[in-house]
Amino acid sequence: MAQHTPARTRICPDCDGFPAVAIDTGTLLEDGTRATLTVTCRPCHGTGTTRTAAPAPLVQREHA
Repeated sequence: MAQHTPARTRICPDCDGFPAVAIDTGTLLEDGTRATLTVTCRPCHGTGTTRTAAPAPLVQREHA
């Protein structure tokens, strides 16, 4: 059976990987279409991912 490899990038917890959305303003344009605003996620800057956490530093212990 094939093993699934985990994703190397972390999904943004604020937008759940959907960084850009179109919001309907409720107004109609002259051609009959709706006016929309495209908004991107501020914490991930519209990428949908976050940086992975830095690995914890290794602590060297002296042997007594």
